[in-house]
Amino acid sequence: MMHEPQMPANDSRDIRTVLASGQGDIRRVTWIGLIINLFLSALKFAAGTLGASAAVKADAIHSLTDSVTDLVVIIGSYFWSRPPDSDHQHGHHRIESAVTLFIGAALFALGVTIAWDAVRSLQQIDEICPCPPGWIAAAAAALSIIVKEILYRWTLATGRRVKSPALMANAWHHRSDAFSSIPTLAAVTGAILFPAWSFLDHVGAALVSVFIMHAALVIIWPAIREFMDLAAPEEICRRIRAICLAHPHVAHVHNIRTRYIGLNIQCDLHILVPGHITVSDGHHIAGDVKNRIIAAIPDVIDVLIHVEPAGEVKPDEKC
Repeated sequence: MMHEPQMPANDSRDIRTVLASGQGDIRRVTWIGLIINLFLSALKFAAGTLGASAAVKADAIHSLTDSVTDLVVIIGSYFWSRPPDSDHQHGHHRIESAVTLFIGAALFALGVTIAWDAVRSLQQIDEICPCPPGWIAAAAAALSIIVKEILYRWTLATGRRVKSPALMANAWHHRSDAFSSIPTLAAVTGAILFPAWSFLDHVGAALVSVFIMHAALVIIWPAIREFMDLAAPEEICRRIRAICLAHPHVAHVHNIRTRYIGLNIQCDLHILVPGHITVSDGHHIAGDVKNRIIAAIPDVIDVLIHVEPAGEVKPDEKC
């Protein structure tokens, strides 16, 4: 009889615990972002009014739309962090993927809107504003760029730490607001210093819209990948196989299957162990193999292992 001192399978990280962790951080960061967005919206609208800048007032409305995605993330986090139930036995994590898709689609629509407005404005460059804007409008736009870039970096870092695609998507929404304020600042400053150069604002807005749409596609793809149950790269499969075969009591491994859960990977596999050992020993071997895989590959958060006796199953080299 063999004795395995390592932890059994149910002592390693549980998928429910991993997916539910970090929800407090997600809500805290998003609540702060929501408050900042509301403050910037009020500030830019007031500055745009006092500084006679239609561009800054429009930018204030754009900042207000960020509050919508903040609310979606906050509300959604209460649903996707729920434990599994009889109707959702694998948990509710795909709600986060749906939220990510929503934010990505909203961001892409925003990029299209900015591009459309920029092209339309280029056809109206001959219109002259009867009242040049004031410096207070430019200052509000500059402050918005700085604050939203800081908020983007903080939100993105938190999203990566807790592995939340929705939070990272929302971070990019913050950055899109910062980028959209750049042409606004250029337009206001240019209108103050060189009124004839105001068309550069619209060209810059069109370029920024391309970046925003690209960021939206980057956000959308991982969510689509999860809904399609796309497998992890072949390199991950090879590493899992090598880890299993490195165990002294695993004779063979086959039927390795992987799929994405957000940014994480779930896999199941079959291992062949000596046929004369007890069920308890087989359980401990599977637990040890599971712990080794999770420890070696951080992206893997759950491993389901089926134990089979060696010599009774024809090996299958395919993953």
